[in-house]
Amino acid sequence: METMSDNVSALDSSPAVATVDTSASKGSATSDAARIVEVRAWLASQFEAAGREVPAFEYTPRVVAHLHAMASLSLSRSRADAIVASDLRLKASEYRSQAARIREVLDAAGVSHERLTPAALAAAQDLARVANLLNIRDTELSSFVVAMAELSLRKADVEEKRAKVQKESKVLLDYTRKAIAKLNDLKKTLVKFESEVPLHDAQMLQWQTNLAIMDSKERQYNLQYANYKALLNRVGYTPEINHSVLMEMAEHRKDLEKKTKPMLDTLRSYQDLPPDKALAALAIEEKKRQYAAAEKYLEDVLHSALTTPGI
Repeated sequence: METMSDNVSALDSSPAVATVDTSASKGSATSDAARIVEVRAWLASQFEAAGREVPAFEYTPRVVAHLHAMASLSLSRSRADAIVASDLRLKASEYRSQAARIREVLDAAGVSHERLTPAALAAAQDLARVANLLNIRDTELSSFVVAMAELSLRKADVEEKRAKVQKESKVLLDYTRKAIAKLNDLKKTLVKFESEVPLHDAQMLQWQTNLAIMDSKERQYNLQYANYKALLNRVGYTPEINHSVLMEMAEHRKDLEKKTKPMLDTLRSYQDLPPDKALAALAIEEKKRQYAAAEKYLEDVLHSALTTPGI
């Protein structure tokens, strides 16, 4: 086995330990040496208890740290186990002394274990088993009453929970039945829809045909609209010429026709004039001037109606 100086020198020469001679490095070396001592002592005690010798190995910082952690955990658990074992030994001694006292009392009363009949012994064992089942420490009547009361409370609690669970199960069962009914209805609806698919396909095909026709008519109407718009632009139509303007112009036309009708009748009567050409020419020229004046008046009225805003 290696000596302490060899282990310390091995730790000092390992890469994990700094070689700078400072106070921090000295403190670390001292701590590592103390850990090695603790680890050696723990290993010796463990292997000695097993009847074996500690095997030789290199005490590297990593191994020392791991073994020190194991030693600390083992020592803490050993102390805890020692405390528990001491408590159990104390309780065992108390139970033995109590058993001896009870045995003396039973012997004095003449009801010791040897003097009991098989039936009484079986009853006592049954009583003990019931006490263990009820988790009570003695066989006093009060203890049994308290245990039975607790058991009754637990039974009531269990029955209440059972009733609640049964109620919830009933509600869930109702929901399940309703869900199954709805599922059946949905299946029937699905079958109905699947049977109506061909009819809807035919109707959809008809709608697509009608849509194509409507698209064609829309293009045709747009073309006609463009042609009519170009025609109106060509004839000089403006948005100001609305229905009211046209109605007013028609009224003016009727008035002018009323005014020019007598003149036209008079001109037609000149066809029956005498053969005096000079007088007939003068009369015709006069009527022509009157007719031209009437036409000029009609044009002025139409022009004023078209140029007046707000009509």
